[in-house]
Amino acid sequence: MAADTETAEQSSSTKRIRVVVAKPGLDGHDRGAKIIARALRDAGMEVIYTGLHQTPEQIVETVLQEDADAVGISILSGAHMTLIPRIADLLKEQGADDVITVVGGTIPSDDIEELKKLGVSEVFTPGSSVQEIVDFIQQAV
Repeated sequence: MAADTETAEQSSSTKRIRVVVAKPGLDGHDRGAKIIARALRDAGMEVIYTGLHQTPEQIVETVLQEDADAVGISILSGAHMTLIPRIADLLKEQGADDVITVVGGTIPSDDIEELKKLGVSEVFTPGSSVQEIVDFIQQAV
C-alpha cells in the first residue's frame, strides 16, 4: 500500500504541463503556432494543437477535454477583440478560468491591457522570443 502511495505522489510531482495551442477564426497562417507548439514540446510539455479555423467553443471544449493547464491562442487576423473575449467568457462559464491563457500574434499595443483585463495572462507580439514564451508558461503553471 505504501508503494502505491509513493508512486502516486511521484507521478503527481512529475506531471507534465498540458498546453492547448489554438488558431481561432479564419486566420490560415499557422507557422508561428507550430513553432511554438514544437518549442513547448521540446521543453517537456504535452502539447495539443487544434489546427486551423477553430471556433471559441471548439477551443474551450478541447481545453476541458484535455484537462489543459494552459491555452495558447495564435491570432493574426485582427479579430482578437472578438474571439479572445468569447474564449475567456466560455472558460469562465465552464469553471476553467484558472487555465493560463496566453495570446500571440499581431496584437496592437492599445489592445493588450484590455485583453489582460479579460483574463489573458500574457500577450506575445512579433519579436517575442520562443524561450520567453516557454519560460512564461513554465513559471505561470
